[in-house]
Amino acid sequence: MFDRRRWALPAAALALALPAAAGCTSTPDAPAKAGRAPSASATPDASLARVCDRPAAGPSQAPPGAVTVDPSVVGDLDTKTEDNPPHTTFWLLPGTHTLTSDPYAQVMAKQGNRYLGAPGAVLDGRRTNHYAFGGTAPDVTISHLTVQGFTAPQDEGVVNHDMADGWVIEHATIQHNSGAGLMAGARQQLRASCVRGNGQYGMNGYKTGDSLRGLVVEGNEIVGNNTDDWERRQPGCGCSGGIKFWAVDGADVRGNWVHDNRGAGLWADTNNNDFLFEGNVIEGNDGAALMYETSYNAVVRNNTIRRNNWVEGRKEAEAGDDFPYATVYVSEAGGEPRVRARTDRIEIYGNVLEDNWNGITLWEDADRFCNSPANTSTEYCTLLVKDTARCAQPGIATAPLYDDCRWKTQRVEIHDNRFVLDPSVVGCTAECGRMAVLSNDGTSPDWSPYKGARVSEAITLRQRNRWYDNVYRGPWSFVVHDTSRKLGSGQWRGAPYGQDAGSTFDAQAGG
Repeated sequence: MFDRRRWALPAAALALALPAAAGCTSTPDAPAKAGRAPSASATPDASLARVCDRPAAGPSQAPPGAVTVDPSVVGDLDTKTEDNPPHTTFWLLPGTHTLTSDPYAQVMAKQGNRYLGAPGAVLDGRRTNHYAFGGTAPDVTISHLTVQGFTAPQDEGVVNHDMADGWVIEHATIQHNSGAGLMAGARQQLRASCVRGNGQYGMNGYKTGDSLRGLVVEGNEIVGNNTDDWERRQPGCGCSGGIKFWAVDGADVRGNWVHDNRGAGLWADTNNNDFLFEGNVIEGNDGAALMYETSYNAVVRNNTIRRNNWVEGRKEAEAGDDFPYATVYVSEAGGEPRVRARTDRIEIYGNVLEDNWNGITLWEDADRFCNSPANTSTEYCTLLVKDTARCAQPGIATAPLYDDCRWKTQRVEIHDNRFVLDPSVVGCTAECGRMAVLSNDGTSPDWSPYKGARVSEAITLRQRNRWYDNVYRGPWSFVVHDTSRKLGSGQWRGAPYGQDAGSTFDAQAGG
């Protein structure tokens, strides 16, 4: 379960580099069984990226000039890669291809190489090899190939292990590996692929040096990842889910089917910026559908988000925790015009949220800021302050550091969404239909300038966080300022909160 104080640091994170603006391909416009959701695969939907059950077939004959790779020869793929120049196309015959038995044997791709699988081509690590494709060469393409059975360590990945730039992974199946199915480099494209049943993440969107820019994730099925249940093995690690993004500057996440992952579906954590989440179907994940944490400037639009957070939300409620653990969780993240992006806010609009455990929570931990013990990622500060040591007394008590040393949940606009809740579908025995904008009382460290209710007052009333023009169906309630202030829709809309102007409310379940 995500913890409202947790800050997960990838093991590979070595240094902070402030990213420049990204060059992404789309421009955001500004205007069942109790305890677990039923498998989304049981619900036909023409909009779903049903890639895993319907993989696209690769070329049945070798393309002109391609080097043919024979599955009967152990290590044929990595040997022929080594023996041929960059920009070579390799065509893998049908069958199961293997590497040598050295755990570190892998295909060290060269610049511009293309790896194309014939129908039925599989690269299998046999639970022996750690990595499938590595090296720092850019602009590699992997398509129509199944990659499975590799044993990457925690926080490492099987495909593009070394986070090279410009890779294209398309019409691929990356499944049943340990660690992450794949890592990411700048300008990487993951398209129309099945990323299924990997031990930790489907993809770990992190690059050493925080230099990951211009990422595209489009038309994929991201399903059943975190099979090794890392949050149970390392409580509070924040190291699991369908896809984890870390310090990515510019990403388009479009048209994916993200479902039935253990933990969160999509999780952007720490100094991400300029994200577009558009047209995805996110459903049946044990935890939040989407977490946007200690990050900046994003558009979340026209997504279908249903039956998420049944496991983790219920678990916390049954343990007596009254925090509104949400399906869309915005934590210390907001719009910041000084960080260059395609938008200067977080805008959440045009989405349908149906039968999830809770709705949208905007949260800001009063004790979480640069140079605070509550920031366990001590190497990291906001994108507005390069030197963490500056966030100390006496400077932090006054402008500009008072504001700039915090990741602030601000400039969040939530509008023109449809929120539907039928408690009988979710199986609620505790309240499971809450929207929230809140903080805690600041208490530490002793020198903190944010003690008391300063942050609670700011996030609730002064940081331009607004709901409006939404449609509510079902028994929704609202939490403001802190967990003790629970409101009905009339109080939510009245002074001093003034939320959900132009919205409609129907307390009858569903619809």
